[in-house]
Amino acid sequence: MNLIPPPLSLYVHMPWCVRKCPYCDFNSHGVRGTPAYADYVDALLADLDADLRDFGTALDGRRIATVFFGGGTPSLFAPELIGRFLDGARERLPFAPDAEITLETNPGTVEHGRFDGYLAAGVNRISFGVQSFDNDKLRRLGRIHSAGEAADAVRQAQDAGIGNINIDLMYALPEQTLEGALDDIDRAVTLGPTHVSHYQLTLEPNTAFAANPPPLPDDDAAWAIQEACEARLGEAGYGQYEVSAYALPGRRCAHNLNYWRFGDYLGIGAGAHGKISDANGVRRRWKTRLPAAYLASAGQPARIGGDNLVALDDLPFEYMLNALRLVDGVPMADFAERTGLSQAAIAPAMAACVARGWLVHDAVTLKTTALGQRFLNDVIEAFMA
Repeated sequence: MNLIPPPLSLYVHMPWCVRKCPYCDFNSHGVRGTPAYADYVDALLADLDADLRDFGTALDGRRIATVFFGGGTPSLFAPELIGRFLDGARERLPFAPDAEITLETNPGTVEHGRFDGYLAAGVNRISFGVQSFDNDKLRRLGRIHSAGEAADAVRQAQDAGIGNINIDLMYALPEQTLEGALDDIDRAVTLGPTHVSHYQLTLEPNTAFAANPPPLPDDDAAWAIQEACEARLGEAGYGQYEVSAYALPGRRCAHNLNYWRFGDYLGIGAGAHGKISDANGVRRRWKTRLPAAYLASAGQPARIGGDNLVALDDLPFEYMLNALRLVDGVPMADFAERTGLSQAAIAPAMAACVARGWLVHDAVTLKTTALGQRFLNDVIEAFMA
């Protein structure tokens, strides 16, 4: 296949959290005793070494554009451990001089004064899992912080010199009103973050909320909240560039943009997923989920939970699943460069979506209409094999 290597990112999964939230379906595990944080960093570097060997020439000449520490709660790891990992990763792979390095943070797990340590370690972007500034909603979501603690944590990060900050907010929370959702937006904006992620609470399988659903706003109420909050963020200068992402000018999340543009990324850590393009096509690999099993298989083949080459028939769907989330669209030429397929492979589905008013009729840019954004799942499904 004639694939042009896309940008390369590094995703690092830190699987522990203080307590599992009832809505969470991520690979996260509540802390029991004292996790082997230092041993886990050693396992991460061994995992990276093994992936570099396995992927070989597919990574030649490529440098890391972004790093994202996700979880779980990465801020359970001391700055010294984050620094040790980043130093080790730089010894193994070249980093772009302006690499964006993000650390997800739970406001309830950060000690005062640690942000300057993370900054010194190389972190230049913090993403706070605030979710709401309503203490009752935080309690119902199982969060371990208060609204006041969340605001204090954001200010502490800013005072430490971290100028690129995201705040995660959820909407359509249990018994949430439109006024309550707008108040969350207003309180977030007052703190002056550079980026806001605003996404709807959904009931995911195998979660406590799925087993015992709380009373949530209905679909019409959730849509009204989404529209009103989008407008409020726009008035405050935060432009929507993806379904659930809003940023000040020049502050879009480079790591997530690489996902949405079907870029490549190494995924290391328990349960981490990665995607690498090579001469054979698009390859996906994921790691074993349980931290104990991951630690026991550090750097060994048993660390791999699965590995497969994406079937050619599935590539259009996988590409659209990401790219169509971007409000401004993507260059049409990217489809061929990132999948190795010609545009003829998607021509019938494209024509059908344009006829329904879901896609803009444009030979240069692949982009949804406002109607297509509202029915995005239907648009994406049109490209399924």
